[in-house]
Amino acid sequence: MGEASPLTAGPNRLRQGYGGPPKRSAEAEGPAFHPTESGLPSPKGPGLHVDVERRFASGFHLSAAIDVELAAGSILVLFGPSGAGKTTVLRQIAGLERPDAGAIRFDDEVWCDVARAVWRAPQERRIGLVFQEPTLFPHLTVRDNMQYGVRPGSDPVEEIAKLLGVADLGDRYPRELSGGEARRVALARALAPRPRLLLLDEPFAALDMPTRARLRRDVRGLLHRMATPAILVTHDRVEALAMGDAVVVMIGGRVRQSGSIGDVFSHPADADVAASLGVEAVVPARVLSASRGVLEVAVGAVVLQVAERDPLAPGTDVYACIRAEDVTLGTQLSTHASTRNHLAARVVSITAEGPVDRVSLDCGFALDALITHRSREELNLTPGVQVTAAIKATNVHLVPRF
Repeated sequence: MGEASPLTAGPNRLRQGYGGPPKRSAEAEGPAFHPTESGLPSPKGPGLHVDVERRFASGFHLSAAIDVELAAGSILVLFGPSGAGKTTVLRQIAGLERPDAGAIRFDDEVWCDVARAVWRAPQERRIGLVFQEPTLFPHLTVRDNMQYGVRPGSDPVEEIAKLLGVADLGDRYPRELSGGEARRVALARALAPRPRLLLLDEPFAALDMPTRARLRRDVRGLLHRMATPAILVTHDRVEALAMGDAVVVMIGGRVRQSGSIGDVFSHPADADVAASLGVEAVVPARVLSASRGVLEVAVGAVVLQVAERDPLAPGTDVYACIRAEDVTLGTQLSTHASTRNHLAARVVSITAEGPVDRVSLDCGFALDALITHRSREELNLTPGVQVTAAIKATNVHLVPRF
């Protein structure tokens, strides 16, 4: 990867706090990123400790442990397939469900400790919560919905409504709102009381793609402006990449891997995590220019040619995603017209994966290629050999980093 990991994590716990993402685009204003002398971000913000268990009548057993420091405006993603236990963990953090055993702490407050019979009610935790379906009061106007729960004498509602683009909807009722408008109002209501932590349970899942993208960008920017940390539950990898600073991967009720977004997506801990994430290189990059449907994108000192699926302005920070199946290896520089990227690379390692070999490369950034055993033998590949990695411009997928 082209950047230092902001998390040093074992398979089950986040062992170091993270100080938020590297600098994002200008629209995502927020607290500065402060690296330490080691190159890692300094741990800023409240600490969250979750170590809980719960058994269900179905036989499902949840056992999850998370330790992380949440920087102001940062987003921790709980990622995994449906039924992994993500929402249960989120509801336990919110105080809507009680674990059978374990404890939950936020900053210096104990929210739950089963062994000591300690329990803080949801309203005492000062959290904001937004569900997949916007649960607005149908008999109240948008303005009254957003003002619900705000302390007298505090008036953050108007500012938040403007930032979320719902300031002109104050006199409407929930039944008169579109899906995107309703979610923006639900977010405004959750943020208006200035919560210490915002919890998001797949709030964009039912929206069309353009609306979803706009809302992700606006929420990301608003969290930075308000310096409010958030935890986002999602099984959408694009959403995780676009919004997250760190990720906890849950499968079958267990935390299977945790760390920075880039590290976890590029280096899954095992085959199950890889299948959940989709194995591919995920590297931080920046758009340099656009011309005739092709973007030039810098990954460190390497410049890639990428097909322009969506307009991205020069200077936009992105993740460049390249699947191992889309990387072709050769020992000579090819001039094939349909393949625009030809990268000088060194073979780092070769690992057998059933009928194919995974070739790990260093081409200025970490990249994997999947080839057959026969191709490996014909190319006489061994660690240290210099090769050319060819990637079509259409096979590099960009995810904006909001």
